[in-house]
Amino acid sequence: MADAIVAVEGLSKHFGPVLAVDDFSFTVERSQVWGLLGPNGAGKTTTLRILMGLERPSRGNVRLFDAPVTPSCPQLVRVGAMVEQAAFVPHLSGLTNLRLWWEANGARFADADLDGALAVAALGDAIHRKVRTYSQGMKQRLGFARLLLGRPELLVLDEPTNGLDPGEIREIRELIGRLTLQGATVLLSSHHLTEVEQVCSDVLVMNHGRLVASGTVSELIGAGSSVYVEVDDRERAYTVLSALPTVAGVLLQGDGLLVDLRDGRRSDLANALVGAGLRLETISANQNLEDAFLGLLDGDRVVS
Repeated sequence: MADAIVAVEGLSKHFGPVLAVDDFSFTVERSQVWGLLGPNGAGKTTTLRILMGLERPSRGNVRLFDAPVTPSCPQLVRVGAMVEQAAFVPHLSGLTNLRLWWEANGARFADADLDGALAVAALGDAIHRKVRTYSQGMKQRLGFARLLLGRPELLVLDEPTNGLDPGEIREIRELIGRLTLQGATVLLSSHHLTEVEQVCSDVLVMNHGRLVASGTVSELIGAGSSVYVEVDDRERAYTVLSALPTVAGVLLQGDGLLVDLRDGRRSDLANALVGAGLRLETISANQNLEDAFLGLLDGDRVVS
């Protein structure tokens, strides 16, 4: 954990009798893009607020850049955070809002990375217009520009596309993509699973304040029991796969077959098909991140 930008170990947080976060641990290393997933009330925002020094943990260790997090932690200046929805003075221009926010901390605006922030936010000439004329998506992009002024090494984003329409969500997704291409380290909490699937390399799934699963997006998607297969002879493949003890069922779908695994791995199916003399064209998990996420929550509800 000493090499991690973010290191959370055994984190718990009580609000009176309510246990919001329960023995939660994870790490984020440099240049990774982690998605933090969970239903409402899972503990995501509480975790991020503790990470930013806005709440004190009841138990556990939270470190940024190998330093313990406190409300006055000097490492916080290396972090750009959007934990709540971006808010601005509506009758002032976007540029004036950025300048006043920067100078409120006693810094010179000339020292801010204004050009870099505006290049990523892609607001163009709108930066000189009053914020009250902005769409919600433009306000969020201005929020990104604000947090990028200090050249942060880590971005912590809590529901950055909440309340946006599909076009605005796409704009924010593309903005995050531009940041990741520049090597940014990102911890992103979002309800938009398509967004997470396209932007993030790794995910953490929370429920009832606890860690349910973690790993790469492809690992979580590939953990499902449904597999799609395409071969040169569907009828023969149907017979071969139906006879396998690890297969619960086989259905014809499109140009291929949908296989419900009872046990085993996709490689077992591939070996059986090739061993029967069939030419395998495609074999892949038949689910997306949303399917995997909902399946994990269903399993967690059964356990709890």
